[in-house]
Amino acid sequence: QVQLVESGGGLVQAGGSLTLSCAASGLTLSTYAMGWFRQAPGKEREFVSAISWSGTFTYYADSLKGRFTISRDNATNTVYLQMNSLKPDDTAVYYCAADLVGGRKMEYTYWGQGTQVTVSS
Repeated sequence: QVQLVESGGGLVQAGGSLTLSCAASGLTLSTYAMGWFRQAPGKEREFVSAISWSGTFTYYADSLKGRFTISRDNATNTVYLQMNSLKPDDTAVYYCAADLVGGRKMEYTYWGQGTQVTVSS
């Protein structure tokens, strides 16, 4: 059974940083591309970032480039999202997802339950 479990969310002041983690089990993470998505209240889920299975290629939403960094450790089956200079608009539930293709598409195969990130002004 595939499980993706996000952690690291919480409440942070504007300008602060958080690092989200996504621990995967039930699959060989090194064969999957991974993505981070977010959904703010009343809004549709949106793409945040993605990383290829090897970590060679990374993708970011244009509005987030430079503030967020995605990385992965296939040895520990974990994917990370480092978020800096956080803004109140970054408040959302953040989800990690796995897919054999990945990239900027929204239709990933496996999804975690999400972790709440709240940025106060």
